[in-house]
Amino acid sequence: MTYLSALLLIASSLIPAWLLDRLLGDPPQLPHPIVFFGKAISWGEKRLNRGNHRLAKGAFLALGLISATALATWSIERGLSHFSPWAIVPLDLIFLFYSLAGTTLCREVRMVFDAVERSEEEGRQQVARIVGRDTSTLSAQEIRTAALETLAENLSDGVIAPLFYYLLFGLPGILTYKMINTLDSMIGYHSARYILFGRWAARIDDVANYIPARLTALLMLLVSGRLDLLGFVWREGKNHASPNSGYPEAALAGILQCQFGGPHYYFGELFDKPYIGNYPRELTLQDTKKGIRINQSVELAIIFLVLALRPLLL
Repeated sequence: MTYLSALLLIASSLIPAWLLDRLLGDPPQLPHPIVFFGKAISWGEKRLNRGNHRLAKGAFLALGLISATALATWSIERGLSHFSPWAIVPLDLIFLFYSLAGTTLCREVRMVFDAVERSEEEGRQQVARIVGRDTSTLSAQEIRTAALETLAENLSDGVIAPLFYYLLFGLPGILTYKMINTLDSMIGYHSARYILFGRWAARIDDVANYIPARLTALLMLLVSGRLDLLGFVWREGKNHASPNSGYPEAALAGILQCQFGGPHYYFGELFDKPYIGNYPRELTLQDTKKGIRINQSVELAIIFLVLALRPLLL
C-alpha cells in the first residue's frame, strides 16, 4: 500500500469521526459502546471485590478485560482486512467517533462556568457531572478550578491518548486504551473499597498515559506559543498524586497564570493534594474560553499528526 492510499484510508474514517464529534459530541440518545465496558467492569467488581485476595482478584479482572478487548478487536480487524483494507473503515469511524470526548468536555466545562455565574449551588451540581470529588461544599472559585483541571486532564485521557494508541495500533489500540481508562475511572481509586482491588487498574492506566500526558502538555504549549513554560511544566507537573495528570494541568495553569490542585474530598475522604502553580487568582469566564480554544487547537494538531504518521505504520 502506498503512502497516499494509506493516507486516504485513514482520512476516510478519522476526519468524518472528528467532524461528527465536533458537530454532535456524545449524543445521549445513542447507545455508547463504552457503556458495555462499564457494565463488564461493574459485573466483575461486584463479584470479585470481596473477601480475601482482593489485589489478585483485581489484577485478574483488569488483565482479563484488557486482554479480551485487545484480542477481540484484533481478531475483528484481521478478519475484515482479509476482504479489503477498506472493510475496517466503517468500524474505525464508529469507534473513533465514540472514543473522542473533546467536544462534550468543552461543552460541559462551559456549562459549569455559566451555571456558577447564576449560583454556587447550580455550579456545584453542574461540575459534579465531570469530576469525581465531593462538590457539596465547593466555593465558586473551587468549582471553576475543578472544571479547568478536568478540561486539561481529560484532554489527555479523552483525546490525545486514544488517538496516540490509534496511531500506533489502529482500532485495537484505541479500544484497548478505552478499556484501560474505563477500569481506572471505575475502580482505580485510593479509597478503602478500591485500594487493593483497583491497584492494578490504576497502575496500568498510569503506564498507558505516561507518554500521552506529556505529549498533551507539549502540544498545549506549542499551540499557545508558550514553549518558555517547559521548565514550569516539568517542575509543577510532578505536584500531583497522579504521575501523569499534573503535566497537562501544569501546562494550562502556566498558560492561564493560575493555580490548580490543593486538598479535596473523594468518597468522604480528604486527599491533601499539592498545588500546581503559584498564581492563586480568581478565575473568570475568559479563562474557560481560552482553555477551550487551546483544547480545540491541540485536538486539531493531533489529528494532523495521526494523518501524517499513521500511514507509515500500515
